[in-house]
Amino acid sequence: MSARRMALLVAAVAAIAALFAYQAAYRLAVSAIDRELDQSLILTRRAIETEVERFRALPDVAGEDIRVGRALSEPHAADAITEANRYLATINRRAGATELYLLDARGTAIAASNWATDESFVGINYAFRPYFADAMADGRGRFYAIGVTTGKPGYFLSTRVGPEENPGVMVVKVDLRPLEATWKSAGVRTAIADPDGIIFLSGVEDWLYRPLSRLSTRTLDRVATLRTYDGVDLAGVAPLLTAATTGEVLDLPGVGGEALRGRSTTIAADGWQLISAAPIASARASALVWSLAAALVATAATGLGVAFRQRRQLVQLRLRQGALLEARVAERTRELAQEIEARRKTEADLRAAQETLVHTEKMAALGRMSAAIVHELSQPLAAMEATLAAADLSGDGTKTKTRIGTARNLIARMQRTTKHLKSFSRKEQNLRTLTDLDKVAENALELVAPRAKAVGITPLFQRSAEAPLAMAGPVRLEQVCLNLLLNALDAVEGQPAARITVETARAGASVSLTVSDNGPGIAPDMLARVTEPFFSTKIGGEGLGLGLSISQAIVTEFGGRIDISSTPGTGTRVTVILPAAPAMREAAE
Repeated sequence: MSARRMALLVAAVAAIAALFAYQAAYRLAVSAIDRELDQSLILTRRAIETEVERFRALPDVAGEDIRVGRALSEPHAADAITEANRYLATINRRAGATELYLLDARGTAIAASNWATDESFVGINYAFRPYFADAMADGRGRFYAIGVTTGKPGYFLSTRVGPEENPGVMVVKVDLRPLEATWKSAGVRTAIADPDGIIFLSGVEDWLYRPLSRLSTRTLDRVATLRTYDGVDLAGVAPLLTAATTGEVLDLPGVGGEALRGRSTTIAADGWQLISAAPIASARASALVWSLAAALVATAATGLGVAFRQRRQLVQLRLRQGALLEARVAERTRELAQEIEARRKTEADLRAAQETLVHTEKMAALGRMSAAIVHELSQPLAAMEATLAAADLSGDGTKTKTRIGTARNLIARMQRTTKHLKSFSRKEQNLRTLTDLDKVAENALELVAPRAKAVGITPLFQRSAEAPLAMAGPVRLEQVCLNLLLNALDAVEGQPAARITVETARAGASVSLTVSDNGPGIAPDMLARVTEPFFSTKIGGEGLGLGLSISQAIVTEFGGRIDISSTPGTGTRVTVILPAAPAMREAAE
């Protein structure tokens, strides 16, 4: 026999074995599901009957009371009706029913246990309900429906009470929804349908108030007349069963399209249909497992040889794939190393370019103050020249000594100015030290003093009550403060009553440095762009438009932020906010 014929024969035997195994296993699994469902139906039916019969005698007992008879015979006597109401409320509370009420011979409620509530039944006519007609005709009635007054479903048990010449109907309403809540919490798929096939209690939310099969127009009209399910659109919902089923077995849809096998039984007293369902997927899965097992047994003889051969081929293929994968990993590792090195070089170049740009902006700020600085230095030099000339011509030793002292003070003034300029102009390393914002403000004010003098104002410095210390670079913060001061001086130049204020403060875990002016302010449409590179509001092209952009980058590097607020015609307020230095570090310093 050729290998092809052997393979075909083995495949045919395996298919037949799998088919028979699937059918046998499926039948066994379904039989087990049916047995469990039948047991569940028996227990559930007993529970429902017990719950209903627990209140069956309540209307008979309540109707025997003399207060009920008096209410029927004297329906217009207020005291008789009041006594009946209170009696029914007491009996209902002790029995644990939902509501208990008395109907007269016309079906109008004349007394009820809920007479003192907003949902009182008193005065409402219930003659359209079957439980009233059945009780008046046969002595007893029972009916499940949604309450037309409360909108809450319940099971109504009725009994004819009172004398023959003036009868009435005592009705007790029983809430069966606790059974439904128990089914939902237990995760069981149990439901009850009325004689028309409409489900009114269900452990599956999607089944509630859905008919098992499509309802006829006559049935819909009758249900609407009786107001059995008041407020529910039965005509607009799809039937639960998509195909006609016979007997006690039902094919039901579950949540998310899950296929369910259902079993049903009848509750004879009301003609209800009790349904219990379970997923059929487990039976199919079990049958599939058995069919696969049968197919595997049928193909075991030849399968082992084929599997061994395929295993050898698979091992060789995996070895080749492993070698290829290792080669690709090594190649990719080299590429990643090159990319990492290139990225490091790029980052180093960017960092150097940023430092150069910061230094360039610093030099540009000095350039903006160059005229004022030259003026600041030229004044002491001219005074020194005049003082020394006077000392050379004077013969008085005391005057000469005084003039020489004046010259030395002027020299010290120039040294102090040049010292600040040298300190500010050097490139600072990217290191963070404990920095006092008061000192930063003092140094920046010292640098900007010549420019401020040229404008004709003296900035006001308001120190913080508590030392505003931050971990930052002092020279870079001086550059930030200097940029803010120069912008403020440009803003107030030529303004009447010009004013610039520098403030430092500490609040909680933050320290701040604020520069405010009373200049013309910034228009709202430009306020959001002032920190953009190369954006400037200055007329005539002064500056590079990088001051605030670089200042923001410096402050962000130190973990802080810059807040800018401005009102046109009133002035601008710029605040640098930084994290305060830790208390232990402050103590150590």
